[in-house]
Amino acid sequence: MKILALDTSAKSASAAVVENGEILAESAVNTGLTHSQTLMPMLCGMLDAARLRLADAGLIAVSRGPGSFTGIRIGIGAAKGLAQGLSIPCLGVSTLEGLAFLYQGLAGLVCPVMDARCGQVYTALFSAENGGIARLREDEALSIETLCEILAACDAPVTLVGDGACLAFRALRDRVPGLLLAPPQLRLQRAACAGLAAEAALASGVQPVKPGELLPSYLRLPQAERELNRKMQQHSNQNQNMEDNK
Repeated sequence: MKILALDTSAKSASAAVVENGEILAESAVNTGLTHSQTLMPMLCGMLDAARLRLADAGLIAVSRGPGSFTGIRIGIGAAKGLAQGLSIPCLGVSTLEGLAFLYQGLAGLVCPVMDARCGQVYTALFSAENGGIARLREDEALSIETLCEILAACDAPVTLVGDGACLAFRALRDRVPGLLLAPPQLRLQRAACAGLAAEAALASGVQPVKPGELLPSYLRLPQAERELNRKMQQHSNQNQNMEDNK
């Protein structure tokens, strides 16, 4: 079955078609334009160049997060629209798991890291082994200090991948023995890896969903909502202090 995969979780947008572990087509753009401007023209151009049709796809896979909130929403929306129009199911894939699939077929521990800002990173931990990828830790939003404790406890060298890998490597290389930084060509999100991760998930028994059931995974609230909650908490505390002083 051909899987059409999308990734708009970071600065670049990419699309790919995978089947039976092979990448049939892939395209990516990083022009500074919004993903809503670039994704569909890039997708159509890729399919034309590979002499493929949308109707060839039996499943739409998409990186569901974590990552850029706006980017994730664009990718999820595109996946839903395509799946609905083609009357096929879809499957959301962890962005971090997709990054780990950059190392499918190799061996070692892989730690995807994405910059979550506000002193945190989105991260998880995987083991590349026996031609596959095994999850060791769930997706989390952590401080660099907490990530340091986790990686320092690993009993094997760890390779950092993702758009936050350089940030984490600079902060941790002198504190985590054997820490490695993935080379540029094996570091950033790719739709093809999201497609391969979706293929592996299906093989393990994970069921695809209807377009309306596809949901993002943000790991934490959007900044605007966090700021609103903070202000509401401050207001509540002020009101409580006024009551206590009466």
